[in-house]
Amino acid sequence: MCLTVASLKQSCRLIIISYWKTQNYHFSPLSLSVSLCRMQLLPSKTIHLFLYTCLFLIFQSPIRAQVVHPCQSKGNYTDGSKYGTNLNLLLQSLHTKTPTNGYYNTSSGVDPDRVYGLAQCRSDVSSDSCRECLKTSMDEIIRRCPNKKEGFIRYDECLLRYSNQSFFSQPDIAPEYSIPNRNSAQDPDLFNQQVGVLMNNLSSTELSPSMFVASSVNAPDFQIYGSVECVRDISSKDCHSCLLSMINWIQNCCRGKLGARVLSLSCYIRYEVYPFIQARSPPLPVATPTVPPTVLAPSTPPLPGNKSRVIIIAIVTSVFILALCSSCICLYLRRRKRPIEEKEEDHALSHYLGNHDGSEIINASMQGDQVPELSIMNFATIEASTNNFSNENKLGEGGFGPVYKGTLFDGREIAVKRLSRSSGQGLEEFKNEVTLIAKLQHRNLVRLLYCCIERGEKLLIYEYMPNTSLDAFLFDSVKCAQLGWERRHNIVSGIAKGLVYLHEDSRLRIIHRDLKASNVLLDHEMNPKISDFGMARFLSGNQSEFNTNKVVGTYVYMAPEYAMGGLFSVKSDVYSFGVLLLEIISGRRNMSLHLPEDAQSLLTYAWRLWCSGRATKLIDPLLIESCPTNKVIRWIHIGLLCVQQDAADRPTMSSVIFMLETESMKLPQPKKPVFFIERAIVESDKSSASAKFSSKTDVTIKICSNNDVTISALETR
Repeated sequence: MCLTVASLKQSCRLIIISYWKTQNYHFSPLSLSVSLCRMQLLPSKTIHLFLYTCLFLIFQSPIRAQVVHPCQSKGNYTDGSKYGTNLNLLLQSLHTKTPTNGYYNTSSGVDPDRVYGLAQCRSDVSSDSCRECLKTSMDEIIRRCPNKKEGFIRYDECLLRYSNQSFFSQPDIAPEYSIPNRNSAQDPDLFNQQVGVLMNNLSSTELSPSMFVASSVNAPDFQIYGSVECVRDISSKDCHSCLLSMINWIQNCCRGKLGARVLSLSCYIRYEVYPFIQARSPPLPVATPTVPPTVLAPSTPPLPGNKSRVIIIAIVTSVFILALCSSCICLYLRRRKRPIEEKEEDHALSHYLGNHDGSEIINASMQGDQVPELSIMNFATIEASTNNFSNENKLGEGGFGPVYKGTLFDGREIAVKRLSRSSGQGLEEFKNEVTLIAKLQHRNLVRLLYCCIERGEKLLIYEYMPNTSLDAFLFDSVKCAQLGWERRHNIVSGIAKGLVYLHEDSRLRIIHRDLKASNVLLDHEMNPKISDFGMARFLSGNQSEFNTNKVVGTYVYMAPEYAMGGLFSVKSDVYSFGVLLLEIISGRRNMSLHLPEDAQSLLTYAWRLWCSGRATKLIDPLLIESCPTNKVIRWIHIGLLCVQQDAADRPTMSSVIFMLETESMKLPQPKKPVFFIERAIVESDKSSASAKFSSKTDVTIKICSNNDVTISALETR
C-alpha cells in the first residue's frame, strides 16, 4: 500500500477529528497537544493519540469546529431567481474582500430582491485562514439553509450572515445558543469562582478596535483561557451590554463545565482550560513556565565498540516506525467507517423525511401516497429548550433512550425523545416511527410535532403530556386515588378505540407490538394516547400475520405465540390489551411480587378467582364503592378472553369495543391463559398435633375447567 503525503495528511486529519469530536473538544494544533497532556488515557490509547497529534502538527491544516448554523424562517427564494443570483454575488464579494482587514459588510441587488450580508474573521486569524474559513462557511450555509432568505453560520475563526433586510449596526444581544463542554470540573465551586474572575477580566478590559479581547486566569491546578468578540459594526456600549448578557447566561447554563461557548447574532464569548487563540494574537497574561536551556554536548566520533549498538538501534527504530504507521492506517480505516456511515445515514433520513415517496416502505399498492413532510427542528433549539438535556428536565427513559421536557421560545411545552446510540435502534426503526406517526391521525394516538437529525443525533419531538403515563398513576400508592371508575372507564375505552384505528380504520394495518401502561400517555384531561411506535409493524394486502426472528417488546405483555415463535398479528395487540385491562381493573402489575395466594402473575391470580367465583376480589379496593360490580366483572371476563392461549380464540379489537359497550351481548367462556401455573394446595388438619406425623395426608389439586371438576387424590407422605 503506497501512501502519498496528501493522503497521509488527510488520514491523520480525519482520525483526529473522529476521536476528538467524541470528546467534545474543538480543534487547533495547540489545543490538541495541550488537551492530550491533561487527559488520563490508557497507555495504548495515549500512544495512538500522541502519534496522531504529532503527525497532525507536521501536516497541519485548519480544522474548525462549527458552532451553530440557524436558518431564519422569514421566507424562501426559488432557484434561479434574482434573489438567489444576488446572494451568490454577495457571498463571493464577502469571501474576496473580508480577509483584507477581517471584516466586511455589503449588499447586492435592488429591492425587493436585495441581499444584505456581513462576514468577520477573528482578529488573530491570518488572511489565508480567514479566506479558507469563509469558503467553508459559504458552502455550508448554502447546503444547510437551502433557499432560505436569511442565514447565519458561526465557526471559531469566522462568521457569515445574510438577510433580505438590513441588519447593519443593529445589535442583537439576546443569548441565542449555549454549547457547554461535556466534561465537568472536579471542584465546580472553585472552578466557577475562577470563571467569574475571568469573566470580570474580560468585561472590564477595553475592547480592541477589532472588537476582540482575550484574557486568562491562573489557579493552583489549572488555567482558564477566555475571549470575547463582537460584530464590528455595533458600538462599544452595545458590545459591552451584549457580553454582560452572555456572561449571565454562562452562569445559568454552564456551571462547572470545563469549557463553553455562548453567542448571539452580535457577540460571542468562549472559555476553555487550554489556550485556543492563535500565536499571532497579542500575548495573553499567562504565567509561562521556565524551560531550562538545552545543553549541547560536543560531537565525538563513534567508538568501535558502539557500531553494533548503532545498528541495533537503527533496526529497532525502523521496525517501531513501521509498526506505528501500520497501526495508524488500520485504526484510521476502522474509525472512519462510523462517521461516514452516520453522515450518510443522516443525509438519507433527512432526504426521506422531506422528499421521499414512502411507497416502498409501506406497500406497492400505495404508490404515489406521499409521506407527509415533517417539520425539522435544529438541534441547538432543542438543546436550549431542554436546558442542555439536564437531569431536571428528564421525564423518563425507555428502550429508545431518555425523554426530556422542553419549553420552546414561544412558551410551548414539548417532549423530546432522544435516541440513545447504545440502544441498537437505527435508521429503520427511527424512520419507522416517524413514518407511521406522520400518517396516523387519531385523538387516542400521540401527536408527533417535529424531528431532528443533526450532529449524529436522532430526536423526536412530541406534544407534551402533563400527566405523563398511565403507569405513573395506576401503580403509585398515592396517585392511584385519582383514577376513579369514570376515568378508568374512559382510559380503557380510549385505548381500545386507538387500537381499532390502528388495526382496521387507518390506511395501514398497524400492529403496535409494545402496548403497555408506560406507553399510554395521559393529557391534561386524563385522556389516553398510545405512544412509542418504534417497534410497530404494518401488514400489507391480505396479510393477517407476520413472522420475525427478532422478538422485541415487554415480556409480561407479550402474546405467547410471539414470545415463543416470533409470530405476531393483530391478536398479539389484543393479548397485550387484555393484560393492560386486568391491570387497570386491579391496580396491580402483571408480574407484581405482592400478589395474593402465591400467584406467579396477575393472569394466574385472575384465572383462579374467576374459576372459584370470587372475581370481585380482583377489583381495586379504590373502585369497590363507586363502580358497577356487574360491569367490572364483565370487563374481567373480556380481559380473560383477550389473554387466551390460542390467538384464534381471542376477539378482535372491534369486537372488544362492542363487548365493552353492549352489556346484553352474551360472552363465550374464556379458556385458561398459557401462563397459568397450577399449584398443589396441601390441606392438612392443623387442629391436631398428631396430624404432622400421620402416614397419609389429603392432597387436593384443584383444576379449573368449564365443568368445575375437582379431583382429589391420596398421596403417601
